[in-house]
Amino acid sequence: MNILRKQFLAHVGQTSPSPMLVEVERAEGVYFYTPEGKRYYDLIAGVSVSNVGHANPVVVKAVQEQAAKYMHVMVYGELVETPQVCYAKLLAEHLPADMDSIYFLNSGAEAVEGALKLAKRYTGRSEMISMRRAYHGSTHGAMSMMGQPEGEEWKQAFRPLLPDTKAIEYNDFEQLNAITERTACVLAEPIQGEAGVRVPQAGYLEALRRRCDEVGALLIFDEIQVGMGRTGAMFASTKLGVTPDIICLAKALGGGMPLGVFAARHEIMDTLQTNPVLGHITTFGGHPVCCAAGLAAMKYLLEHRVLEGVEAKGALYESLLKDHVAVCEVRRAGLLLAIELGRSDRLYRLMEIFKEVGILSDWFLFCDTAFRISPPLVITEAEILESVLLIREALDRLQNELP
Repeated sequence: MNILRKQFLAHVGQTSPSPMLVEVERAEGVYFYTPEGKRYYDLIAGVSVSNVGHANPVVVKAVQEQAAKYMHVMVYGELVETPQVCYAKLLAEHLPADMDSIYFLNSGAEAVEGALKLAKRYTGRSEMISMRRAYHGSTHGAMSMMGQPEGEEWKQAFRPLLPDTKAIEYNDFEQLNAITERTACVLAEPIQGEAGVRVPQAGYLEALRRRCDEVGALLIFDEIQVGMGRTGAMFASTKLGVTPDIICLAKALGGGMPLGVFAARHEIMDTLQTNPVLGHITTFGGHPVCCAAGLAAMKYLLEHRVLEGVEAKGALYESLLKDHVAVCEVRRAGLLLAIELGRSDRLYRLMEIFKEVGILSDWFLFCDTAFRISPPLVITEAEILESVLLIREALDRLQNELP
């Protein structure tokens, strides 16, 4: 093991006993490279972060130019900063018409935290409902909304968490009756990511919206993983035709830089201004360099019409992999795929083979029998075809070792 990897293990706080330990020297487009020159297809994209590709020249230029003008100057919300204002305006133009108040933060978990506080402040209620097999972040509030019981192994060691929370089954129409006049909000992913790419049944999100309206609860959509073009529309909620009261975005929002937002209509958002004043505050939220990067990335998606090719690219992956004998099922939303193998032991072995053949993938927090395909949205057809050859080679080896 080289010196840098030893120092990584010695000094960088670890999240598991077995990190990948692949050293990155540089990344470009859909690839990253090790110091030894080994090339990997990045089929994770930082978990749907690098939608416009690594080292996109437009984003790099925006970062460099903004850093040369000014970086952090004052806590969020006090000074008028061009990258923040311009990005907020662009987002508001593409969100549903009445969701035109954008609150910038540093991450997805912070966006969820802010959205939960906003819902409690606006409704004056305390009960918050999430979905089973949901992941919303690792801070105390976001973790409290991690879907039960699957999230218990993450949550148990950190209790007590937020009170008055409960989880219902995603896609279960009958359980919508658990949403009552006590409910401040329902937090849901319109398409469940870490459950292994689970899409809504016909009419489910519409029924969820109606139930929230009937009892006066706010509907919060967590589009942290599926927003910013991953499904082929800028926002999954737009594609699915259901508008939430609050939307949370992050990951690809920053174009590779750390950035999150929660957005709502002014009637809701403005309640954070009084009783108490500064109802939600952040120092680095909406950092001008991060906003400049995110703004450049979103403009790139729009100007290069990247979203128009997302569905076809996802369908191509699906068509080329679904017939392999090792594959039980392919679940897909745009260019987010779960390739189901049916057994966790096969999945774990495949991850090792992937590293050998030059593929970076992983599994899902609440589905360790399927591997993820979520490459940068700018991946080309030729790159898809080449990466599929490597995936099928790895699946062939897996089938020989663990039939």
